[in-house]
Amino acid sequence: MVADYVDWLRREGRIVIVGASLAGLRAAETLRAEGFAGELTLIGDEPYEPYDRPPLSKGVLLGKASPHHTELPHRREIDAKWRLGVAATGLDLTAKRVRLADGDEVAYDRLLIATGVRARPWPKETEARLDGVFLLRTRDDAAGLYQRLKAGPRRVFIIGAGFAGSEVASACREMGLQVTVAERAGAPLVGALGGVVGAVAADLQTENGVDLRTRVTVTALEGDPVGRVRAVHLSDESVVEADVVVVSLGSQRNTEWLTGSGLGAGPRGIACDAGCRAFDFRGIVTDDVFVAGDVARSPHALFGYQFLSLEHWGNAVAQAEIAAHNMISPSSERRPHLWVPAFWSSMFGVNIKSVGVPPMGEELMITQGSLAERRFVGVYGFQGRVIAAVSFDSTRWLEFYQREIERGAPFPVEYLTVDRRPEGRKPVPADFPDPSLPTHGPTVTLSGYSPTERQLVFTPAH
Repeated sequence: MVADYVDWLRREGRIVIVGASLAGLRAAETLRAEGFAGELTLIGDEPYEPYDRPPLSKGVLLGKASPHHTELPHRREIDAKWRLGVAATGLDLTAKRVRLADGDEVAYDRLLIATGVRARPWPKETEARLDGVFLLRTRDDAAGLYQRLKAGPRRVFIIGAGFAGSEVASACREMGLQVTVAERAGAPLVGALGGVVGAVAADLQTENGVDLRTRVTVTALEGDPVGRVRAVHLSDESVVEADVVVVSLGSQRNTEWLTGSGLGAGPRGIACDAGCRAFDFRGIVTDDVFVAGDVARSPHALFGYQFLSLEHWGNAVAQAEIAAHNMISPSSERRPHLWVPAFWSSMFGVNIKSVGVPPMGEELMITQGSLAERRFVGVYGFQGRVIAAVSFDSTRWLEFYQREIERGAPFPVEYLTVDRRPEGRKPVPADFPDPSLPTHGPTVTLSGYSPTERQLVFTPAH
């Protein structure tokens, strides 16, 4: 009977994808590539077809790419109904219907939720509305910020020194703009890579002319009489004049529309199993609702079955393809999502890439190169095994360390290939901040073991 249903679904079923971005598009393409011939609908709250987000904080701000020409290439024709510019506002699991903001409802036989994340706004609404205060997540955000930077502001102030904030700072310095960056932690990138590597990132910023303020928070944004931002007040009682402020406080997962639906959804995402099937709020797996991309929380066998939330381009693609395959396959042919997390960035002329889950790391060992030269590979250890690696301008080693992660290689690392400089001879504490305290921009969030756990990890900055 199950096989008959899957055959019918492939021929005549209705699949709805909520989230018309990278994961949604790649899932739709995979469905068609694997023989789904039924009705396919993509719902997106932005009025644009799927576009690529990484260039927004890099090439677009430097004028090397147009924010309106970052569309994702279609790998094949998907023959879908597009419902763009209208957000999903509710889900009825029993009736199998998605409610939309325009009052319409869309019925489905199987549903994929790929609603991703949005930029965390400045929490004081009146200050957030000041002219010159920007977020950077969408195409429109990038277009507006580019125009303001192109006009030559006296000073740009960036709140948050995670990857996104640091990339914006890099672009501003390349444009010759004065930049101040404020970070509540002790250094940039500490939430993602720890304090040892964060210290390298701090030196990279200051030596490139960034006015970096750490261990401070922003207490207020000050406007002038006509509503334009003109100054930023800090917790150390200093005041910095600025006419552009970029709020880079991390992201929020788009799950509010699922409130009351019965799914295991909350501020940390939607819990799903390794096959991308969503859990309900009791921890029972569903069979007709699937999840993929930044909004998903899924267990990973390589990392102790910890539920991980990954904000990675490659993860969105890989998970979407697995979800799409499993949606139209009998249980015996379903596959687990076991993609090893990988992330890359570029700032101040340095290429940074990581594999694995650095925030799980207890210790860090520099195995190639030198921190002082900012050309190195650092390997993270957790409970006696290799859990992650990061490289600064040394990406050729990462494929090797990815294989080490996959085989559960022992830590500390001992190879003849290890660079035997003094800093590479023994592990040191990786120096991650207390996980109960918020930092700006980790790309992997460890979110516990139970899909029904309701504790919150992130406290909004003030």
